[in-house]
Amino acid sequence: MKLNEHLQIVGNNVILVPYESKHVEKYHRWMQSEELQQLTASEPLTLEQEYQMQQSWRNDEDKCTFLVLDRERFERTRDEIEALVGDTNIFIQSSTEPDAEPSDRLLGEIEIMIAEPSARGKRFGWEATLLMLLFGVEHLHLQQYIAITKDTNERAMRMFERMQFRETKRTPVFREVSFGRPVEEDWIAWLRRAVGSYTIAPYPKEENIL
Repeated sequence: MKLNEHLQIVGNNVILVPYESKHVEKYHRWMQSEELQQLTASEPLTLEQEYQMQQSWRNDEDKCTFLVLDRERFERTRDEIEALVGDTNIFIQSSTEPDAEPSDRLLGEIEIMIAEPSARGKRFGWEATLLMLLFGVEHLHLQQYIAITKDTNERAMRMFERMQFRETKRTPVFREVSFGRPVEEDWIAWLRRAVGSYTIAPYPKEENIL
């Protein structure tokens, strides 16, 4: 998505940055993992296909993605590739609810992946998802969210429940659980309290500096 190609979101423990071609090789190595393929319902791609996918994320207006950096590691090393630990995405679509008002039809499917095993359990996924949800509300004007996860991914299911999503559907044939959340003022206020301080800043194109 062109909207976020020059933006970064600086949180307390993570930094969200646009997906650039310089990140592709590390991302491609991650996605050779059978565990991550199963968790994300993804098929392995060639490196060339991964570069094409990066361009798709950059140009398609129904896809918004940020990569997740460990802020402490980045500020210590000034190396985005070294600090890269995962990604978070929103797929934008129209609501399938037949009685939805036109203003309520814009729906986002939220995804989070912390790919680096050493970065798991540090609440990076929690913070990155909250930041992405807020970005979707404030900049993409989304009115509803859905999240779909494997029924074996207990950590993800607990996380979405703590974020006040509710389970809406189980699909046993795909072993998937769907969650939904309407965007309401009290929930937006909760998101802001849960996130705490954060900054949306220009993303430097030539140097890895804030």
